[in-house]
Amino acid sequence: MTPPPNTLDDWLAHCEQLHPTDIDMGLARIRTVAERMKISFSCPVISVAGTNGKGSTCTMLAAILEQAGYRTGVYTSPHLVRFEERLRLGGEPVEAADLVAAFARVEAARVQEGAIQSLTYFEFSTLAILDVMARSALDVAILEVGLGGRLDAVNIIEPDCAVITSVDLDHMAFLGNDRESIGYEKAGIMRTGRPVVVSDPMPPQSVLDRALEVGADLWRFGVDFNVSGDKQQWGWAGRGRRYSGLAYPALRGANQLVNAAGVLAVLTALRQRLPVTAQAVRNGLAFVELPGRFQIIPGEPTLVLDVAHNPHSVAALTANLDAMSYFPTTHAVFGAMADKDLALMLGQVNPLIDKWYFTDLPTSRASSAADLMTKWQAQNTKKGATAAVYADPQQALQAAIAAADPTDRIVVFGSFYTVGGILKDGVPRLHAKHLTPEV
Repeated sequence: MTPPPNTLDDWLAHCEQLHPTDIDMGLARIRTVAERMKISFSCPVISVAGTNGKGSTCTMLAAILEQAGYRTGVYTSPHLVRFEERLRLGGEPVEAADLVAAFARVEAARVQEGAIQSLTYFEFSTLAILDVMARSALDVAILEVGLGGRLDAVNIIEPDCAVITSVDLDHMAFLGNDRESIGYEKAGIMRTGRPVVVSDPMPPQSVLDRALEVGADLWRFGVDFNVSGDKQQWGWAGRGRRYSGLAYPALRGANQLVNAAGVLAVLTALRQRLPVTAQAVRNGLAFVELPGRFQIIPGEPTLVLDVAHNPHSVAALTANLDAMSYFPTTHAVFGAMADKDLALMLGQVNPLIDKWYFTDLPTSRASSAADLMTKWQAQNTKKGATAAVYADPQQALQAAIAAADPTDRIVVFGSFYTVGGILKDGVPRLHAKHLTPEV
């Protein structure tokens, strides 16, 4: 008889063996086990869906609410390096021991009275995280939707406010082949009579229709709230509230202003239950940190880390790179999942890249480095551009460092596995031809 798991790694390996597929859309299985566990929240819950910008939105919400003195719980996925990153309590990663205890409670409920319920890895781990959150005396729970919205595991929890950050083409095998279909799925987190903040400046009609259909309180970017500003500062105006003279969010990139606008709309919509001061807003936006989101690491050469892993986010990365100062040569380390529109992603950023370093990733769902290079060669028209393949992100980065001059820049982007592979030993600091982990 196989002994029960007793470490976090053991439990995660156990979860991977329980269900025949990695992704199996639907709420019946997870809801059955959640009801057995009696998981519930007494604090306000904010659920965040969208193609891109979810992690940034969750992190900015938490940063401001923590500055206002609230104890937050934030569930995001996937993680970059350690599974514990998926749950932050009061701004700190959850302890592995707390997760181990929660996984055991999920397993007991899953097999309760012989009525065994199959769960996917994501469903099982989501239940464990929700269970820890429900036991953690939180003032507010912030939940990032994993995939879609309507049938995502997180949607078993009733949100007090829903957020839809952006809608674009991704996960089309599960969500549909156009923005309207995908928007309908993401709109599934809306609830009757409760606010839903749509920070996508041009949302699909399906999102607006769904808000009307369920009777949600729609807060729409450009209609119910808006932003203004210059190079030094920005302002926000919405229903009954206005902020002016704000410093731009510490998270870099033009797209973060749209995310921040949605965050302020959420806080305004919930101001009766979660009042925050203007100073908490200022401090939260000034101090917020989130690895791997257009993260610029000064050094020689400059290093940029970004989990841009679909066409929408690669387009944002391209615009942000283009807005940086001049670099003689740009090197790119790239690894991505096979189900993405790789040709489009490569084509978007290719004009800015001089040397490519394609990398394999430690998952069967990833495209091989060789396949990435083949796709790049098929559409490359940039004269003098070069490419090579590597077994893992660290080897690719080391090759880029060896080839780069101190005034160049190196961009590492694509899957969370790509950026996580660079961060696993700490934030790298580049000093000309050498790489030394930060201590």
